[in-house]
Amino acid sequence: MRLTEEAARAAGSEGVILLHGIGRTHRWMWKLERALQQAGFATLNLDYASRKKPLELLAADIDVAVRHFAEETSGPLHFVGHSMGGLLARVYIAKYRPERLGRVVMLGTPNGGSEIADRLHDRALYRAYYGPAGQQLTTRRDRVLTSLPALDYSVGVIAGNRSIAPIASLFKVPKPNDTMVSVESSRLDGMADHVVVRALHAGLPYHAKAIDQTIAFLRHGRFKASRPLDQVCGPDSEISRSARNTLL
Repeated sequence: MRLTEEAARAAGSEGVILLHGIGRTHRWMWKLERALQQAGFATLNLDYASRKKPLELLAADIDVAVRHFAEETSGPLHFVGHSMGGLLARVYIAKYRPERLGRVVMLGTPNGGSEIADRLHDRALYRAYYGPAGQQLTTRRDRVLTSLPALDYSVGVIAGNRSIAPIASLFKVPKPNDTMVSVESSRLDGMADHVVVRALHAGLPYHAKAIDQTIAFLRHGRFKASRPLDQVCGPDSEISRSARNTLL
């Protein structure tokens, strides 16, 4: 957990806390972090013990670093979470909400739970590797997640729809999906916007269009439309009405 040199130089700008997914490290978010810095955001790219503790204790673990980061910046504090990192952002905000809370972007976050976790959570190998937080990822929601308050801040969700068929089929992940999380499961009640990109689950933090959409949402509170379909199909067409969820 550290304030990057780039973040220190951009102390007067808006800040972004990046939270990787379960079993990953801050390195998984490097490309996205660099793009955010180039876009003028200060960044805090956190490592946390994703496999060792449940979400509520992980939120407590990152609090000191987030508070220090808040002291080093003066603008809004945004959160960007990949996979379980998006759930951690919600749990953190519910208990330790920053005074200058900005927007939240989730990439491939299983807001409705993971069918893969449903099928594996009782297996010894899964329990040993993914730990307590892994047990909180099933579609039968953990009490920590079901007790979270309704959203009263702006959340944008980016889902992937590129899957590796043998894996997704084996674990019966509903289509479309990013191999690990279905597009439907990524949705969250009260979210401000939702968009789908052609990416695998693991690749979302590296995907150029997912990165571009992350920056767009942090800046404007909406994702970019994929194309001006109103002009092509007419504003009342079925295609036009679903433009915001068109594949990118």
